[in-house]
Formats: sequence, structure tokens, C-alpha cells
Amino acid sequence: MNSLAKKVIIYSMVGIMQIGFGASVIEAAPRDNDQRNKQRYEDREHDRDRNRDRQREREQREQRERERDERMRKENERHEREMRRRHHESRREWHERQERERERHDRELRGIAAILIGIAIGSSSK
Repeated sequence: MNSLAKKVIIYSMVGIMQIGFGASVIEAAPRDNDQRNKQRYEDREHDRDRNRDRQREREQREQRERERDERMRKENERHEREMRRRHHESRREWHERQERERERHDRELRGIAAILIGIAIGSSSK
């Protein structure tokens, strides 16, 4: 083979390889920067909204817990007052009133506990 033919073949192969490398680089490059930037902006907006929603849910849950704690404190104070013997009561009347008060207090505490369970279920479902 003559040297000119060898050179043509070698240069053709090198050219084909460069075209192949160039094509792979072009395929790997991002096609539309505007689209990518728009997607990033939308992702940031979505994250901001999600964080805002989480913050709102956390504040609502804390508010419900504060209300529950306040109800519990008031109920316990009221229960203590009601359990004391009054100066005009006989021992039998006092014990009867204590029994009714214990039942009422237990019902009230179960109601407050139901609120706490509702808070837990509501926060776990989201």
C-alpha cells in the first residue's frame, strides 16, 4: 500500500473518532438551561411551601397541646377543690360527693386524653 493511502485511512479514522467523542459530549451536556433553572425555581418554591405547611402544622399541634395542658391543669385544680370536705357536710355526704367527683374527674381526663390521641393521629397521618 502506498503511504498516501495509509495517511488518508489514518486521518479518516481520527476524524471519525473525534466526531464520536464530540457527539457523546454533546449528548451529555444539558440541552436547555432555561428549563433546568425553571425546574430549580419550582423545586425551591415547592420546598418553601412544604416548609411553611410543616411550620403551620407544628404551630397548630403545639397550640392544641398547650390548650390540653391548660385544660388538664384547670381540671386538676377544680378536682382538688371539690375533693375537700366542706364545713357544712357530714362525713357520709362528703364521701358520696367524693365518689361522684372521682367519676366525673375520670370522665373528664378520658376526654382530655382523647384530644391527645387525636393530636397524635392527626400528626402521624400527614
